[in-house]
Amino acid sequence: MSSNTSSSGAVAGGADKNQPKTRSARAMDAVGEKAGEIFKEDFGNARKVAVEAMKSRAYLYPLKGIAYFLSHRSLWKPFLSRLGPLLTLSAGVVGSMFAFTYLPQLAVLVFVNGPLAVVSTVLLVLSESSAIINGVARGWLLQDAILDTFDGTLLARDAAGIVAEGRELRAGSSRDPMRRLGKVLRSPFDKFGPKAMIRYLIYLPLNFIPVVGTVAFVFLQGRNRGRSVHERYFQLKKWSNAQKKDWVDTHVGAYTSFGLIATVLEMIPIASMFFTYTNTVGAALWAADIEAHSTSLTKETAPNLRAAADKAAEKPEL
Repeated sequence: MSSNTSSSGAVAGGADKNQPKTRSARAMDAVGEKAGEIFKEDFGNARKVAVEAMKSRAYLYPLKGIAYFLSHRSLWKPFLSRLGPLLTLSAGVVGSMFAFTYLPQLAVLVFVNGPLAVVSTVLLVLSESSAIINGVARGWLLQDAILDTFDGTLLARDAAGIVAEGRELRAGSSRDPMRRLGKVLRSPFDKFGPKAMIRYLIYLPLNFIPVVGTVAFVFLQGRNRGRSVHERYFQLKKWSNAQKKDWVDTHVGAYTSFGLIATVLEMIPIASMFFTYTNTVGAALWAADIEAHSTSLTKETAPNLRAAADKAAEKPEL
């Protein structure tokens, strides 16, 4: 009798194991797999990326963006048109984050960081606030303004040919490029997507490691930020996803160095949205230089050549 009972229990247990997973379980598995891919992608070539980032001069473009933006009043229009809502959003998010999350996070970090917890917690809250502000602003407030700023900067740098690939242009002088911007024909939607959110969340625990962890967190955020700065440029070039990936992977150090400086600037309370615009100007200046010069960094035909080679390799031999 007991034998039959145990057999029945074994069968029931086996049946439970063979039952299909629930939707929530499948979703958790998918998130786990995606997190694993992200870890492998970000840490696989960390040392190489760091060396390339130090050697690259792309980190100067966010600083050039500040100077160029301040000296070209015609580029101010998109920024000024969103200034009121941006200041309200930034002040509300930063104030709320410090009011409700600073002390709880400080209580946790003080056990691992000691006296340095005061500084590391401030950096953590600023990073969290920046992520929220950028996610909300880019998703709802800034899409059109950032697009106009990028395209307007290209026009100011006499790159009208490539801008015409993505929007209509009116006749006019390059001294006031914003007046020349017409109807958008191609519009990228650069939002704070699921993959970016997963990256942000899985790297948050790095802040529990004193100093080094916080630096690593900012570095990784900068790397991810850098990979997206030329989405509009790639769209205007009509590059495929494979071509974009090949280009960014080839110059990952340069994009990391740009993204690192851009991230640090955008972590500054209240002023973060101003630097979002100047970083956009810096990215456009870099794109204009890629168009204008042929250097080891800016050989814009490289992805096309690689794509052609890959296509040729796929053809069966006769």
